[in-house]
Amino acid sequence: MDNYKFTEYFEKEVLRKRPYLKKEWCIQVVESPIRVEQQEHNRFRFWGVIAELGDRVLRVVTLEDRRTIHNAFPDRGFKP
Repeated sequence: MDNYKFTEYFEKEVLRKRPYLKKEWCIQVVESPIRVEQQEHNRFRFWGVIAELGDRVLRVVTLEDRRTIHNAFPDRGFKP
């Protein structure tokens, strides 16, 4: 977990709105994604399946360094 950082937005807003999320899950998705896309504003989207979420897909958004996690949420509309 030492190689990863979390934005102030993630710490104050994302975890407040989604208290069930775990930072470890976000890191797991970034390290072993099932899909990755570059997003506008030099951000990256990562998707991964989280068993503890009932095998739901978690989308994680990082800054351009791919190590600073900015947002995360279950992606109900994910299509492989």
